[in-house]
Amino acid sequence: MKLTDFSNDINEWFDGSGPQADVVISSRIRLARNLAGYKFLHACTDQEKSEILKILKDVLMELEIGDKSFYISVDDAPAIDRNFLVERYLISRHHAFGKGPRGAVIANKEFFTGMINEEDHLRIQILKGGLQLNSCFEQINKIDDMIEKKVDYAFGTTFGYLTACPTNIGTGIRVSVMLHLPALKMTGHIDKFLNAAKAMGLAVRGLFGEGTEAAGDFYQLSNQVTLGISEQEIIDKFEKKIIPEIVEYETAARNQLLNKESELLDDKISRAMALLRSAHLISSQEALFLLSHLRLGVNMHEHMGVSTPAIDGLYALCKGSDNKTNLSISTINRLFMLTLPAHLQINYGKELDPTHRDALRAKIIRSTLNG
Repeated sequence: MKLTDFSNDINEWFDGSGPQADVVISSRIRLARNLAGYKFLHACTDQEKSEILKILKDVLMELEIGDKSFYISVDDAPAIDRNFLVERYLISRHHAFGKGPRGAVIANKEFFTGMINEEDHLRIQILKGGLQLNSCFEQINKIDDMIEKKVDYAFGTTFGYLTACPTNIGTGIRVSVMLHLPALKMTGHIDKFLNAAKAMGLAVRGLFGEGTEAAGDFYQLSNQVTLGISEQEIIDKFEKKIIPEIVEYETAARNQLLNKESELLDDKISRAMALLRSAHLISSQEALFLLSHLRLGVNMHEHMGVSTPAIDGLYALCKGSDNKTNLSISTINRLFMLTLPAHLQINYGKELDPTHRDALRAKIIRSTLNG
């Protein structure tokens, strides 16, 4: 399978569907595992990394996960391909730009990735749209069991699964939820969310995970501790307590904007729409920022039944030739992803300098929003 086979569309978990998808973009569960009998990756020679890669590639490619899979040799892939896979959340930035033999087995529908020789010998992940952590865990648990029938994991009776990073030791699970929180940002309450998350021992990261800043009001929230607490306890805490409370706070902030600061809300949405429909040069950061405000307006209309002059104006402007609106969460999410730098260049067919990327990005957005 070639990257161009799916580079011009969004994956299922990013299409705006799923429970509470107006705030919760996606759910992800990742497991960190290492093979018994091998040193942790940082102490391995390239020869040992190659052995680990071959063992795990063969096992992962034979998995019956309900979808066909393809393999990417990450260390041999061009930088633009590696950036593309990062933008698509199929591999981590650490994996993309690490050293030595490494690869990834990816389901065609992109819900599953097995990263080989990332920080641990193996990191597997499941992605779903909206708040679906229990469903993610059920699926990844079955896959993990299938793998463990073929290989011996490094496991100790005292500490559980042994991992390169101490924060992953124990269950090796990382629960992660991507959130869209524009109203908390607009109302000045985002720092309360960030401080509360840190107080609960949670990690808050940007759009592309560790080492990245929040862009377009997107935040990734994940657990930091895996030792001494079961997988189900971590998932239940996220799915039944932490995330519902954050959704409630964001919804309250949206109501505050609507009832007390409607002019601010309309101004943000109108400015975003005007710039996106007319700009001829637009950077990736600015596009994410403006599309975030547009997404807020569409979400408030679709999920809350909100009608304001600016929101009504969105739908009046975005009429296609058949007089039907082409504006939806799926449309905006598609613009989010397809206007990221690597996506632009892969779909265009060659590398572009920043100015030409900004011009192409603006053209795609104008074409979509002007009907």
